[in-house]
Amino acid sequence: MAGRILKSILSSSVGGFIGLLLALPSQADPLQDQQKFRQHYQQLFPKLTLADYADGVYAIDPIARQSWQAIEEFPPYENAIEQGEALFNTPFKNGRHYADCFPNQGIAIAHEYPKWNRDKGEVITLEKAINDCRVDNREAPLPYEKGDIAQLLAYLAFTSRGKPITISIPADDPRALAAYQQGKDFYYQRRGQLNFACATCHVQNAGRQLRSEILSPSLGHTSHWPVYRLKWGEMGTLHRRFKECLEQIKAPPIPAQSPEFRNLEYFLSFMGNGIPTNGPSTRK
Repeated sequence: MAGRILKSILSSSVGGFIGLLLALPSQADPLQDQQKFRQHYQQLFPKLTLADYADGVYAIDPIARQSWQAIEEFPPYENAIEQGEALFNTPFKNGRHYADCFPNQGIAIAHEYPKWNRDKGEVITLEKAINDCRVDNREAPLPYEKGDIAQLLAYLAFTSRGKPITISIPADDPRALAAYQQGKDFYYQRRGQLNFACATCHVQNAGRQLRSEILSPSLGHTSHWPVYRLKWGEMGTLHRRFKECLEQIKAPPIPAQSPEFRNLEYFLSFMGNGIPTNGPSTRK
């Protein structure tokens, strides 16, 4: 049965996938990409506002939304926020703090990441900024998928709740546009034994059912991280989920915070500009 469902998705999505690729030229203005990306979802889900996409699949699945709202009354990530705050305020061995590494002492800045770093010539996610701060203060970097990094992110995301995603791509730096383009290319490139792209599930098949799950729209995908995932039984980061997606389509692994994943996050976050941040959150 699962094989038939996958074949159905692949065969029925070819036309829509090709159509969207034609609508998004390989070398385009990011604002044009963003407009066409959103128009696609407006046609699929005409009743949703831009802000609704912060809720992910729960914006389009009313049954799952009820269960999610019940969980959110006593969210399993509350301890992570508290532990993250304690970690954030614990000084390094040299007496400095995380707050010394960030504008506004790190408070209410999570919605501005990932950022283009002109000096380094690369995309810097909040996770990488945290570890760069640690290394600059002679502390060991943290593992990127769970544990302390997820708790720190939970606290920082919580301080940005309600603030719109605000990602910029400097027009005067072609390296930034190249990084965005690489993230976009990754998003639409098919890979793995299943020959899926990110867009296979989350653009042309958004809202359709795969096995027991409804496929979520990509718009807003970066707004609610980190998450307490019921499947994991713990907090995890966005790049942990990226890695899991590659595993599910039987594609070669890519490490968390690789340039590929950071550029992918850059592209997706720019698509979601204006969507309110509501991390940390809970997902299945």
